[in-house]
Amino acid sequence: PVSQWVYIESHNEFSCEPIRLRMCQDLPYNTTFMPNLLNHYDQQTAALAMEPFHPLVNLVCSADLRMFLCALYAPVCTTYGRVSMPCRSLCLRAKDECHKLMEIFGLVWPDDMECSKFPDCDEPYPRPEDLLTGSDTTDQPSMTVQRDYGFWCPRELKVDPDLGYSFMGRTDCSAPCPSMFFNQQELTFTRYFIGVVSIVCLSATLFTFLTFLIDVTRFRYPERPIIFYAVCYVMVSLVFFLGFLLEDRVACNTVSPAHFRAPTITQGSHNKVCTLFFMVLYFFTMAGSLWWVILTITWFLAAVPKWGSEAIEKKALLFHAVAWGLPGTLTVTLLALNKIEGDGISGVCFIGIYDIDALRWFVLAPLCFNVAVGVSLLLVGIVALNQVRMEIPLEKENQTKLVKFMIRMGVFSVLYLAPLLTVIGCYIYEHAYRSMWETTWMEENCRRYHIPCPYKVEQISRPSMVVFLIKYLMMLVVGIPSVFWVGSKKTCFEWASFLHGRRRKDGVNESRQVLQEQPDLAQSLLREPNTPVIRKSRGTSTQGTSTHASSTHLAVLDDFDEPIRTSSVHSKTSYHGSLRRSRDDRSDSVVYRGTEKNSFHGSGQRLDRPLSTHSSPHQTEGLSKHSSQRDKTESPPALIIHGTTESGSQVVDNEGTSA
Repeated sequence: PVSQWVYIESHNEFSCEPIRLRMCQDLPYNTTFMPNLLNHYDQQTAALAMEPFHPLVNLVCSADLRMFLCALYAPVCTTYGRVSMPCRSLCLRAKDECHKLMEIFGLVWPDDMECSKFPDCDEPYPRPEDLLTGSDTTDQPSMTVQRDYGFWCPRELKVDPDLGYSFMGRTDCSAPCPSMFFNQQELTFTRYFIGVVSIVCLSATLFTFLTFLIDVTRFRYPERPIIFYAVCYVMVSLVFFLGFLLEDRVACNTVSPAHFRAPTITQGSHNKVCTLFFMVLYFFTMAGSLWWVILTITWFLAAVPKWGSEAIEKKALLFHAVAWGLPGTLTVTLLALNKIEGDGISGVCFIGIYDIDALRWFVLAPLCFNVAVGVSLLLVGIVALNQVRMEIPLEKENQTKLVKFMIRMGVFSVLYLAPLLTVIGCYIYEHAYRSMWETTWMEENCRRYHIPCPYKVEQISRPSMVVFLIKYLMMLVVGIPSVFWVGSKKTCFEWASFLHGRRRKDGVNESRQVLQEQPDLAQSLLREPNTPVIRKSRGTSTQGTSTHASSTHLAVLDDFDEPIRTSSVHSKTSYHGSLRRSRDDRSDSVVYRGTEKNSFHGSGQRLDRPLSTHSSPHQTEGLSKHSSQRDKTESPPALIIHGTTESGSQVVDNEGTSA
């Protein structure tokens, strides 16, 4: 017959203990081991589980029932390195003879006592060999049943069932805290490392955001998503810094007689501070990744279909809905699924630290998708800008600025992508080796926790602290490239002016200006050879709402409802006078807004008061001539006086006639 022995490697390391169960006294053996075959971790728990069977044993419904129950709840402790299991025939006799009485008492035969789980043999329990203490395992029959019992949650790591914890596939169980893989010295070094890097990231991203607050008009679309990206990583670095300060007080449960027998990792939402850490960290990590994708989308719109700032800005509400809405939905979903886990290494709470499925679907999948979309749009945008640079004849100054902008955009993207791809690589490394690390941990700690050791461990591996250091470093460094975009002399001048209480004059962002000054490819190729190209002036307002809003038009006609900036030579009163007449008679009024920067905005003189509506044309013309003498290479600006234009420049019809 098939042997009823089941070998468990190193089982002889378990300590035998005297049987204290009242039902199992006066048996052929008097020692047992815990946990037993039904996963009870002490004899008191086993006694409570046996209570429903006491009436059946007392009424002796079957002569085999008592022995069968004791074989499961208090198995014989041998020194052979094996667990002796009852035969299937013993189980079948006990079940068949007692099932009618069980129906009377309302009892159901438990699933974990199903007879098909036991060896197909017909021998008494315990066997004579089970009672021997000096036999050699090599003398045992070759027909042995060997199996792996898997992970049995140690008694020290058991938690209150109401908490809904799980660890390594076992419910009501939690991982040891602060870490199951690293010692205290390694943890201390890692925490201080994370603390220093979080301070650096917090300083860089906060500087970027404060620079934006000093002059909110400087960063418009397509650059504006960089600011929201920086805000996201301000919050991420702040959470890691708080985790460094609090150490393991949030990520770990302290010992309590009611719930926790030993320090364990926090799970679920019962810990309010841990839940808050998770919500902030996960939400802003995903939002920061999405804002980078939106940044590549805005660059794509500016470079390929040649949308202007105004046209892109009209989609801002959609951008915000996506960038904040999707992370919010994922965060609420994870809260509902109770997937929060404490990180004993960094002191924060996140997901996927012990749950591989959560790591795969809620961290790796969104990040990989965002990287794929962002890189694709970024490459298309760079190719389009390079085509503009190669095929359109540009002035040397604009050619240089466009190249600088492309280099800036590429360097910023590389500085973001390199850390992010490293983080993804670390997550994939954890995903691939997590099960091997857990098996190694079981092999090293099974005797300490008195649980079955793994069966036939062929390969062991422990995680490298360097990998975790790189992961935490790159999770924070990924926010630092935002300071690269604002790191310029202009930023230094803005901060100097702000600290000295001076306001910087409004200007046009250089990178956006370069995109807007380039002539359209098709129009440049189709224009007449001798026709001059009129580019948009730096002094021209970019606040208009052009319907086409192309960043590469030959000339731009702003909407009449937009106020004229101080770069024009006419006053508000004369402008409104021309506006009224232009609305009364469109055929008599034309406004040319394509002036070059030789207006009074660029001259050293200023008008002490606005020109009156009754100012003489000669006085205004004199001012225009004085301005034109400062730069004879540029044409004088168009003058708008009572709805008419007086200038030697080309006149552009308001009805849409292009230059």
